Amino acid sequence: MSLRTLIVDDEPLARQGIRLLLQNESDIVVVGECANGEEAMKIIQRETPALIFLDVQMPRMDGFALLEALPPEKLPIIIFVTAYDQHAIKAFEVSATDYLLKPVKAARFREALQRARQQLQSRDTDTLNQRLQALLEAAKPKTSYPSQLSVKNGERTSFVRVSEIDYIEAAANYVILHVGQQNYMVRETLANLETRLSPKIFLRIHRSFIVNMARVIGMKPALQGEHVVALKSGKELPMTRGVREIQQRLEFL
Repeated sequence: MSLRTLIVDDEPLARQGIRLLLQNESDIVVVGECANGEEAMKIIQRETPALIFLDVQMPRMDGFALLEALPPEKLPIIIFVTAYDQHAIKAFEVSATDYLLKPVKAARFREALQRARQQLQSRDTDTLNQRLQALLEAAKPKTSYPSQLSVKNGERTSFVRVSEIDYIEAAANYVILHVGQQNYMVRETLANLETRLSPKIFLRIHRSFIVNMARVIGMKPALQGEHVVALKSGKELPMTRGVREIQQRLEFL
């Protein structure tokens, strides 16, 4: 039986190394290799691999985000490829998933591959999926994000609900919170505020702007290859980053 395999790693040399280690495995069929989770999603949907060598840390969509985006009932066998420290590796062991520590050693690679074969032969996919879901839950960041921001006006302090913000604009060492017809100035840099906001809700689209994704209705090309983002309020903002993220979110609206 052929073991359809996908290699996902943002480092070309790491992908090449795994492919070289697989070349003498007669039951392995490499159906693709890619550099991030977005590309992997497309290949998984098209090729339905049974085994994935998956890097944990990748740009845009990392390994954990990829697994969370896949239907739980269709998760393949996962062998993590990671540069995490020993404490993180212990977490992988407890969750009964397998891992390879970079740089990958041949003996450890063969051990992980043999374990993957045994798991597929046992067909105990329910248990494997439960263990993988447990790992994903444990790996989720425990960061909490504020539901409101405080705004000082002289001696008075008021609060703005984060969910009601349309967009945030940089103004030197201040930011301006645009909330409907109201504007609020807060003494904080845009970069610092960005770290305190949930990335699932807010997206930095420009050095001077962060948008609430719930307020975005579309985007369109502008001059010199750039784009503008259109908000429900009718406001249009220049966009120099996050084009792909906007496109993906709009696809599900």
